[in-house]
This record gives sequence, C-alpha cells and structure tokens, in this order.
Amino acid sequence: MTPVARLAAAIDLLDAVETAGRRPADAVANDFFRARRFIGAGDRRAVSERVWGVLRRRLRLGWWVELVGERPTARLLVAVDLLLVEGLDVASVQRAFPGGQYAAEPLNGPEERALRSAGSRRRAGGVLEHPGMPEGVRLELPEWVLPGFRARFGPRLAEEAAAMMAPAPLDLRANLLKTTRDGAVTALAAEGIGTEPTPFSPWGLRMPERRPVTATKAFGDGLVEVQDEGSQLIALLTGARPGMRVADYCAGAGGKTLALAATMENRGRLTACDVSASKLEGAVKRLRRAGVDNAERHLLEPGDRWAKRRAATFDRVLVDAPCTGTGTWRRNPDARTRTGPEDLRELLAKQAAVLDAAAVLVRTGGGRLVYATCSLLPEEDEDQVHAFLGRHPDFSPLPLAAAWAEAGVAAPPPGEGEFLLTSPARHGTDGFFAAILQRGP
Repeated sequence: MTPVARLAAAIDLLDAVETAGRRPADAVANDFFRARRFIGAGDRRAVSERVWGVLRRRLRLGWWVELVGERPTARLLVAVDLLLVEGLDVASVQRAFPGGQYAAEPLNGPEERALRSAGSRRRAGGVLEHPGMPEGVRLELPEWVLPGFRARFGPRLAEEAAAMMAPAPLDLRANLLKTTRDGAVTALAAEGIGTEPTPFSPWGLRMPERRPVTATKAFGDGLVEVQDEGSQLIALLTGARPGMRVADYCAGAGGKTLALAATMENRGRLTACDVSASKLEGAVKRLRRAGVDNAERHLLEPGDRWAKRRAATFDRVLVDAPCTGTGTWRRNPDARTRTGPEDLRELLAKQAAVLDAAAVLVRTGGGRLVYATCSLLPEEDEDQVHAFLGRHPDFSPLPLAAAWAEAGVAAPPPGEGEFLLTSPARHGTDGFFAAILQRGP
C-alpha cells in the first residue's frame, strides 16, 4: 500500500471504531482486516499503529477540533494528528488527502478552515498540549475518573497518566504444565523471538518488541499464553494448590483458569464459572491446548441451584469482577470514551452482588475469597472490599505480605498494606487490584 492508501485505511478503521458504540476497538479492527484480506501484514501493522495512536490521543485531538468549531470526525482527528503530532505543515497535510482510488477524499472547505485555524493556534514544534486544556483532557483521563485517580495517585497522577498513554508491552505466561520459564525462553528463541523475565511473576516473560506470538509453535503447543504480568499475580495470590477445590467465579475465556490449573499441577478440581456461555465455550480450546484436565465449566444462570448445593465446599474462590477496566486503558485506549459514570454506578452494584454470591461457596475455617479488578478506582477496589467485610464479618483480610510470602516470590510485593495494587508507571503492568479475604470458623 502507498502511504496515502494506508492513511485512507486508517481513517476508515478509525471511523468504524468511532461509530461502533460500545464494541471494543480490537474487535472492530479484527472484522475490518478480515474483510480486507488483501491488506498485508506490514500494512495492517502501520494502519493499526496510526489508529491506536490517535485513540491514545483522542481527548486532546478532540479538544483541538472542537476548539476550532468542528465536530471531531475520523478525517479531522487524523488530519490534526498529522499537523500537531507529526509536525507537518498545512500544505503537507492537504497532500495526504489527494482523492482518487485508494486515497482519502480531499479536505473540504470546513475541514481546511479547521486545519488552518488549528495550525495558527499551535505552539512552535507542533506540540499537541496547550495551556488552555483542562487537566483531564491533558492527561487523557475522562472527567468522571479524576476524583478517584487523584485519591489513588495524589502527586503521582501525571506520571501514571503518562504511562497509561504509552503502548502496553506484550507479556506471556510460561505454562508450567508443559514447560518451565527457561524452557519457554528457549522455545521462543528458537523461533527468533526474544523475551526477558518479568520482575514479579515467576512464570512471566516480557517481549521487548511486539511479535505475532500466537503464530509460533511454542504458542500452538501450549508452552506459553498471552497474559499481562499483573493478571498473572492475581492467579499467584489466589494460592491454589494441588488437591484443592477451586472456583474461578468470573472466568470469562479462561485466562486465569489456565494459570490456576498450572499452580494446581492438574490435581484437584477447578471449576470455571461465568454468565456467558460463549465465553465459556471459547475457553475449551485454550484449556485443551494448555493440557488442562482438572477443569470443568459451569454456566451461571438465574434460578441456578448449583451454588446452593456447593455452599462452603471450595478452598479458593477467585472473583475477577466485571469492572470499568481503567487499569487497562493503555492497552484499550478506546475504552476511555466508551465508559462513563453510569457504567461505574451499575458495576458497583454488580460487584457487590457477585461478591455476596461467591462468598457462599467458600469453606469455613480458612477458605479464601480473592476479589480482583483491573480497575484503579478506589470505589471498585478498597471501598468495595470494606463494604463486603461490613456485610460478612466472618471474613477478614489476609495481608498482602503474608500471601506473598506463601507464594515464595523473592521480589517485594507490588502494593502496600493489605492489598495488591499494580500500576503502569510503578510496576510496568496493567493496573490490577486484589484482596485476599479469609473465612473464619
């Protein structure tokens, strides 16, 4: 593809993402490229990088477009990005929209006026930031999350926000049912993929540069799984051991189920639960590839008596709760504009209900309920845990240091006090929270 054709494809994909409502950008992109199989791998990568770059800068770019009195369409967002981020002059941006086959249509009158107006207001060097920007826009954080983020990070807010604007690395988990971490390193290296150990997870590997790891033999043979290091730590702190009875209560497609099976060495009983039949069905292939044979699936449905029949029988219950996903925004930048305060309100009620339902499964006398989110908002994390403990006085927090010591990891734990908390700036992972809650007699 020519440069102008790549730009036109990026505009088309960005427009599809912008008009997809609540559908995640990665799902939109998968469909977009599946319908355009003529686009080669290098061109797909270039188009995706441009689109994801615009999504990471979406609030600031949108501010500029609205500043000059226009609606932030995909065409104008890309044009302003060329002007203010790549530093092109107005004439060069216009030439990137030449019209004709496989190229974006020329800028119309209002678009040209908006571009010239933005060019006249920019500071030297084409810098995207502007003194007139509100704090949330400058930090690429929606207004509704600012109170929670300020409470969480205090003076480190700008540092964490900057880390969340950067692309996320690709982390892998060595599948200990089939290999060791060193064995996974060797297998990937044989295919030309370099990795380095993650600093916290004893199973984790980080790829310095993104490569199509799912096309490798090591992945196909089940030696590795794609999983952020923070997510691996949730599974680690669940403390699932061989012979235990363990429930992954919000299993989804089974990422943490796979990790739990490895810590259990395929011994004991592991139940993956979810309200989505399609997600549980999607986990089957992953479980088979990983060599997991101690796991069963259960679909949670209204009126289901499964939990009542199995009350107080599980040693460990992991609740990876539905949440706003604010901790994954560097990986899913489109979620910043797809999620709002109404979602937070609905999720808080859902999280409380899920916790209460899952608590019934935990055995008395030392069984553990692990509550986890990929959110950095205190309302979904500590506040939710404290409210649960008020409703369930038979549970008490197990301090992070104690759970970390049980896991046998040499590095200091990522978090302070009773709870695990990872963040992009401090730990190089997605933002994750976990509380280990132990049930008394």
